Amino acid sequence: MTTNKNYHLGLLFLVHLLINVDGDLDESERAALAIIISRENIPAELVSEFEHSVTSSSEREIYQRGIQHLNACTDDEKLNAFVHLYKLSEADGRVHVKEVRLLLYSIKMAGIEFNDVVARAKAVS
Repeated sequence: MTTNKNYHLGLLFLVHLLINVDGDLDESERAALAIIISRENIPAELVSEFEHSVTSSSEREIYQRGIQHLNACTDDEKLNAFVHLYKLSEADGRVHVKEVRLLLYSIKMAGIEFNDVVARAKAVS
């Protein structure tokens, strides 16, 4: 799809938060993350750089970095990122209220319409 570093990092930061927000890291969420990394051709060295950076960061810092990176992207890239996040929120078969809050607030901060995310998610299913 794209090789935009901002897109990749924004997606990784927000995926990290979404996976961890409910306090239950499920194997299906880990598998979904691996699929996202593969589909988006995120370089292994960038994933490693990201993993290192989140170990010493607070949730707030991770969120701010994710939104900052996504806001440097095109609207189409932002929309694609939120489609991944939307689908990921359903990966474990449960959609936790904290996941919904994170998703909705992040979509708002990125200037994307939730209905557009849902429509694209249904179109690519």
